[in-house]
Amino acid sequence: MKQLYTTLFLIFGLITFSQQAYYTNGQNNIDFTLTGDNMYNALQTKISNNFNTSYTYGDIRDDFKIMDLDPTNADNVLLLYGSVNNVNCSATTDRRIRDKDDFGGSNCDYNREHIFARSNANPGMGSTSNSFTGIVADPHNLRPTDVQRNGNRGSKKFADGTGNSGDVGSGNWYPGDEWKGDVARAMMYMYVRYGDRCLPSLNGSGPTQPLTDMLQIYLEWNEEDPVSDIENNRNDHLENVYGNRNPFVDNPYLAKIIWGGDEEPEDTWGILSVDQVELDTVLSLYPNPAKDIVNVNISNNIETRIEIYDVLGKRIFIRKVNESMPIDISSLKSGIYLFKFIQENNTSIKKLIIQ
Repeated sequence: MKQLYTTLFLIFGLITFSQQAYYTNGQNNIDFTLTGDNMYNALQTKISNNFNTSYTYGDIRDDFKIMDLDPTNADNVLLLYGSVNNVNCSATTDRRIRDKDDFGGSNCDYNREHIFARSNANPGMGSTSNSFTGIVADPHNLRPTDVQRNGNRGSKKFADGTGNSGDVGSGNWYPGDEWKGDVARAMMYMYVRYGDRCLPSLNGSGPTQPLTDMLQIYLEWNEEDPVSDIENNRNDHLENVYGNRNPFVDNPYLAKIIWGGDEEPEDTWGILSVDQVELDTVLSLYPNPAKDIVNVNISNNIETRIEIYDVLGKRIFIRKVNESMPIDISSLKSGIYLFKFIQENNTSIKKLIIQ
């Protein structure tokens, strides 16, 4: 992978922050002050060394019925690329939902779609069998799809489009407005997990982000289509049964940290996308260490948004103020916390030790 994004982020560098304990517990913990190749390599080590090696291609069938359920009707699964909410078998192949028990190979069933097409990997992923393990069984790359829709997509590369899924350009495939972010984040996972074997250009069309191998269109889709509840459900479930997570579902902003770009995807944890702006001359905390009460000093009297994060990156406090004030911290356990201050478009982060 080529040299990448090098912008520094104003985060306290001695602690690893994460919304999910997965990144801070166990082996190969992530230092979220890393950028570019360093972050790519750290995430690759984490997700490649912590997974269930016995997970099979057949296991995903039962997991679909748990993690891909229609939030409006738990009898149905949501189908990647689909847009029509009709479980009945009809002329359309653009079905978005299907009875969760209708798994099979007929035109009225749903089956398993490899988002990164098996034959597009280099070397390819090989044939499928319910007992197979490894890359062909990686559940982060498998989604339920209408049988015919799956066949229509085949191994076509992804490309830009608009509206519902379908053919675009010369032999390419657009996943649909609802699904393009899901696809982009799956492709980012596959590239980090399997390296050049799943190079983004092998399964997508269009220019790459300058100085990187990441397709520009994937970066755009990652911003334009935010993480869905289904993606979060899948990540939580797959950590339990498969052992790892898709980092770009947990925080889409990681894509910017690694591959750069002008896009501003959501920073789910609220601690990675801070501007490198010094506000130390107008903002301060005292005493530090503190107990029960900490005083926030705002010398310029500009409205300031104050957010407090614990060591796992969970936001536990938020308030807007326009003058100096004391903050009651008596309910917080002893430890290290981050205070994030936002004034207009400027941001500053300060560490506070609570005794």
